[in-house]
Amino acid sequence: MLFNSFDFLFFFPIAVFVFYFLKHQYRWMWLLFCSYFFYMYLEPMLLLLLWTSTIIDYFCGLKMEKHSDLKIRKRYLYLSILTNLGLLFFFKYFVFFTQNAVEVLAFFGIHMDAVAGEHSDYVKILLPIGISFYTFQTMSYSIDVYRREIPAERHLGKYALFVSFFPQLVAGPIERTKRLLPQFSKEVHFDADRVKKGLIMMAWGFFLKLVVADRLGVYVDDLHYNAADYRGLPLLIGSYFFLFQIYYDFSGYCSIAIGAAQIMGYNLMQNFNRPFFLNSMGDFWRKWHISLMKWFRDYLYIPLVRKFKFSKVSAMMVVFFFTGLWHGASWTFVVWGVLCGVLFIADIKTVPTRRNILSALGLSYKMKIIKVLNGAMLFTLIGIVTIFFRSPNIGQAGIYLNNMFSTSSSTVNVYHDQLELLLSLFLIVVVQIIHFYKGNDRVYELVWNRRRWVRWVIYLLFIIVMVLFSVNRQNNFIYFQF
Repeated sequence: MLFNSFDFLFFFPIAVFVFYFLKHQYRWMWLLFCSYFFYMYLEPMLLLLLWTSTIIDYFCGLKMEKHSDLKIRKRYLYLSILTNLGLLFFFKYFVFFTQNAVEVLAFFGIHMDAVAGEHSDYVKILLPIGISFYTFQTMSYSIDVYRREIPAERHLGKYALFVSFFPQLVAGPIERTKRLLPQFSKEVHFDADRVKKGLIMMAWGFFLKLVVADRLGVYVDDLHYNAADYRGLPLLIGSYFFLFQIYYDFSGYCSIAIGAAQIMGYNLMQNFNRPFFLNSMGDFWRKWHISLMKWFRDYLYIPLVRKFKFSKVSAMMVVFFFTGLWHGASWTFVVWGVLCGVLFIADIKTVPTRRNILSALGLSYKMKIIKVLNGAMLFTLIGIVTIFFRSPNIGQAGIYLNNMFSTSSSTVNVYHDQLELLLSLFLIVVVQIIHFYKGNDRVYELVWNRRRWVRWVIYLLFIIVMVLFSVNRQNNFIYFQF
């Protein structure tokens, strides 16, 4: 089920009303039912995969807590990880790896039919929405139980709810067990202020998605589908617009998820923290898709450095390689991830040189103009490498990049409507100003504690803006494909 659908507008109020109507001891049952209904709404059979992951990890968690023998506990940890990664590999990466294996064999003169070739569309249809998100979430549970950082959950129903909680099931944020699971055992009482804040966060998320991100998507799609027809500045603007599009699309989803959970008394983590107000590449990645980057830090980077004695540079490149691969089974995502790693490391390694150059010029890193120019340069570099993220294949990305660095065409506005281009730029400026002052987590303060008539004027204006300026594309959220 999509957040940006009429089905959800009927589903969610019913879910909340029944939730508060029921006694505390029955609420987990209702939320679990709602979560499964939400997930299986478009494809009921996909629920079997969710059950498989849930039951195996629940069983492995109990066994790891029961046994003190490290070898036995490792066996159950491996069972959990291999099951989850096996399902993820088959449904997300099987076609990709099979096709590439066939091409490698053909290079050495061994020709065979690609298993995935004839049926690749069928396998892609079976790709469960959000499998990368809930796979990582349940894997973190197994690893934390193995490390003795948390106790195993004995209540199967509540553990199943932790894996499938519908607000964040299909696109995160990727929650940790110690943060989310205990909340399902705490009794929640109706709090009007909390509900209002949650509704405001949801409204903000819908605005980011329907009014801003989908509008930018029209421009971005035109450029990527017709990259050969444009030169220079339009393509550069398109790279900027895509960064803003994916940011508003994904952070919009997270705002809806956070708001929906808050209405029912549960707190989800913030997944973004003003990422485009950056001073370094490290600063960007600490603020962007926070739950995923923390996951890779805790379960991949730190073990590689501490246990396997990787250098920090090598470990970081491994992290960014898998960050790219996590986003999709395509070389474009792998290249994007590797390039992000290169930029990250290059930024760190060149800090002393850049400081010396500025010092020789009588300038300082702390000067506002230097910070602004540095942030603009980093933002541009991120936008350039993210062209690979958006492109359907390496060749198309190459065409886009080649034409982008060519002599600029006279046409900047591919909307064929000057007002649409100006409106897009205006909306970006407005949202960035709001995020600068309120962050991603305090947008409700725009309305909070104002006089009643002011609040109602704001609500009315919001409805008018949504009705007049929403882009009617019925697009999935971008991160649903991951």
